Amino acid sequence: MLDAVPPFRPRAGAHDDERVIKLAILAVGGQGGGVLADWITDVAERNGYVAQSTSVAGVAQRTGATIYYVEMARDTGRLPVFALSPSQGDVDILIAAELMEAGRAIIRGFVTPERTTLIASSHRIAAVSEKIEPGDGRASSSKVHATAEAASKRFIAFDMEKIAADNGSMISASLLGALAGSDALPFTRESYEQAIGAGGRGVKASLAAFGAAFDRARGTAAPAPKIAEPAIVGPALGGAGHVSGPQNLLQGWQALATHINVMPVAVRDMALRGLRKVVDYQDIAYGREYLDRLDKAIALDGPDRGYDLSVAAAKHLANAMCYDDMIRVADLKTRSTRDRRVRREVGVKDGSILQVTEYFHPRIEEFCGTLPATLGSYIENRPKLAAFLDRRINHGRRIRTDSFAGFAALWFIGGLRRWRRGLLRHKVEVAHLERWYALALGYVPADYALAVEILNCRRLIKGYSDTHVRAQSKFDRVLSALELVKGRTDAADWIRRLREMALKDEKGDMLDGALKTVATLGPDPIT
Repeated sequence: MLDAVPPFRPRAGAHDDERVIKLAILAVGGQGGGVLADWITDVAERNGYVAQSTSVAGVAQRTGATIYYVEMARDTGRLPVFALSPSQGDVDILIAAELMEAGRAIIRGFVTPERTTLIASSHRIAAVSEKIEPGDGRASSSKVHATAEAASKRFIAFDMEKIAADNGSMISASLLGALAGSDALPFTRESYEQAIGAGGRGVKASLAAFGAAFDRARGTAAPAPKIAEPAIVGPALGGAGHVSGPQNLLQGWQALATHINVMPVAVRDMALRGLRKVVDYQDIAYGREYLDRLDKAIALDGPDRGYDLSVAAAKHLANAMCYDDMIRVADLKTRSTRDRRVRREVGVKDGSILQVTEYFHPRIEEFCGTLPATLGSYIENRPKLAAFLDRRINHGRRIRTDSFAGFAALWFIGGLRRWRRGLLRHKVEVAHLERWYALALGYVPADYALAVEILNCRRLIKGYSDTHVRAQSKFDRVLSALELVKGRTDAADWIRRLREMALKDEKGDMLDGALKTVATLGPDPIT
């Protein structure tokens, strides 16, 4: 935690008139790193400094940030010699536009504990390496935060992206405010504000974000990331805060929330999250189906086991019931919340026209899945007919959702969800869910831990179209080992290992090797 921010002091051994101050900024496209570097250069020159700004572009938006580098020294009449890029162990101030960029800067040696003031926004943008991980590939924010505290002379971190968004500006303005508030440079607040004002565009919003970040950097220490506390389920609203809507739907939601209230405390938080998801996906009746299924796991569980089975069921039942299909995709793409999000991310001003093109590439399976079960099965069971239709539909579609015709087409497809229960895809998904769930609960009396791992294997099934097919193939291959390991004291461990290998191995080579190993297992050594 930070105490009061100390005033700027020159580095020991350097004469104040000769000292070169070295500042690096790490930012990706759209975060205004270049604007921030220009502002800092302008501030320096307004205060009688000579400054130089350079930049080294990253490889791509999320595989490497652009490094903006500023060096400045007091103007003594002699032209100083400036470097073009930062060097390890030779940076006074490092500004990172998001937390993981701060971590990368530490790895590259730009941050040192005896010298560097590290300023970083605590929000996260998932890197490509995190997104491509089939399982949970997220790096630990808390570890980066702790490392930054130890690796830097001072560490200032808070959500500067949120401050910028709340004030209708870009993160560059709040980053500048944090820099000014840190007193890491010997310049007044007015100098920074004058630099922003000289830009002439979005000045009011930028100054507001600057001021909010300045005050935060001055008055608040860098808080460690907080772990969300479990939600408390209210008797009327299910812990969801204010809920509005038709009275019959509110009464239905209240009944479901009351049902969660009688569940074990350890299960309520995950059950509420799952309930919200399935009700949003389909309707109140679907939420009731979800709770009825969950009750079966709770009936077999108990406090002596920590309710691990019930929590796993609450999570994975919701995911299984909310499978991705053409209806779900169309529904999400035509929601007003998505339009607002796209406009905010693109930066569309009020009154401007936004053109949006959606790309679709449905297979014949997705097409048949949106048909009544009997008709869809009829087509799938006739390969020649299916191939004929596939050639007609499987060449991709580009739909302009800013046009009436394009939006209406997707809105119509999304509206099919009211008939989803009678469609082929729903019939297939429900049958698969029931087999998986019955299999898991059937193992509870003999091997509770194995039953939990079978429920957790549902993590393997995700995605849409070809991705879903590959995921389900891995799911089936992992559970094919059940016959080989059941009855062993380490059966749950083996299923867990196979699942983790399947999540980490896109091609499945590691999983194949592990399955061969399982096939060679002898008798349980303990039994």
